[in-house]
Amino acid sequence: MFALTVARRYLTSNPAQTVLLVTGVALGVTVFIFITALIEGLAINLTEQVTGNSAHVTLEPATRLAQILPGDDGVRTEGVALISTFQRSQIRTWSSTVDLIRSQSGVAGLSPQISGNAFLVKGEAVQPVSVTGLEPEGLDAITPITPSLVSGQGALGADGLLIGVELAKDLGLTAGQPVLLRTDRGGERLLTVRGIFKTGLQSLDSRVAFMSLQTARPLFNLPEGVTNIEVKLDEPGRAREVADFLAGATGLRATPWQDKNLNLEAALDAQGRTGTLIQIFSLISIIIGVASALVLSAYRRRSEVGIMRAFGISGRFIVAVFMLQGLLIGLAGGLLGCLSGYGLCTFLASLTGADGTPPLPIAPERGGYVAVLILTTLGAVLASAFPARSAARIDPLEAIQQ
Repeated sequence: MFALTVARRYLTSNPAQTVLLVTGVALGVTVFIFITALIEGLAINLTEQVTGNSAHVTLEPATRLAQILPGDDGVRTEGVALISTFQRSQIRTWSSTVDLIRSQSGVAGLSPQISGNAFLVKGEAVQPVSVTGLEPEGLDAITPITPSLVSGQGALGADGLLIGVELAKDLGLTAGQPVLLRTDRGGERLLTVRGIFKTGLQSLDSRVAFMSLQTARPLFNLPEGVTNIEVKLDEPGRAREVADFLAGATGLRATPWQDKNLNLEAALDAQGRTGTLIQIFSLISIIIGVASALVLSAYRRRSEVGIMRAFGISGRFIVAVFMLQGLLIGLAGGLLGCLSGYGLCTFLASLTGADGTPPLPIAPERGGYVAVLILTTLGAVLASAFPARSAARIDPLEAIQQ
């Protein structure tokens, strides 16, 4: 293609300008990739901090409201709902629900549970505790308790109890010691502290205790059902989609983790919008840089363009030459920027601070490389449209006389 040959010669005729122009485009692309990887890394890091020790979707019995029947006068009172608290809500058909959840793709783990409140009593010391009864094989399905053990072991057994390190300090307990547990349902039993964990979360380490599901049943007066089913996903961002499906398929109340952390979701949205603005400004700077350089190129080559027009070269050919220059600049700068952006993000991700964590929670694999390459190339082509049209409109006689 002759137009491509002419465009390439125009670019190589002034190598210093071309190198500066391509470098400028590459820097803009590098900034785009760095911001994208940083925003995505921050979102992943914050999500992991919030959901790392909790469920992505929680299934609970649907709230059933008692309707008020009309009185003797036939008048029905509106706006009043009665919720029975005498009988505890439970998921009776939890086994079939668990089978349904396991059949879904993207489910990393699940845990049917009996959750309730109780008191731990040791001598004169009494501490409130949130008790979670679960199947022993699913102990680490939602919260990685076993890797967090600082003493004892994770085998719950028939009378075992796992408690947090702060709770153990408050009660003066160590692994292997007995402790009395009294539930809010009137159950009472002497249990043995099998292990003590430390997750780093105050809410878990000071208030939560784990026991086996079978041990929790008589203590909370639930011989058959469970109070909730917690689900962990491979992709936390799909929590709402999965929750909607499970709610429709089971009739249970499905709550995604986003609904429990609305402030975090709002912060992530604001963070994403800020990153988008920075990305837009990066692309705008690339477009302005390419357009200004090609405008100068068109002005300097007025006589050459005039000679070509005098020999019968069409305006379309002139437009094609300048737009191909924009394409080559955008493509070369985009590829160079993608390589440098990936290298920068990978280097920053490999750094570690004093605590062993990277100083920036950056995700090199989330840099948006394909998107920025396409946008940069298209932007450079569009940026060349104005100087291309200007060059095509040059009057051959005026250009040759200058």
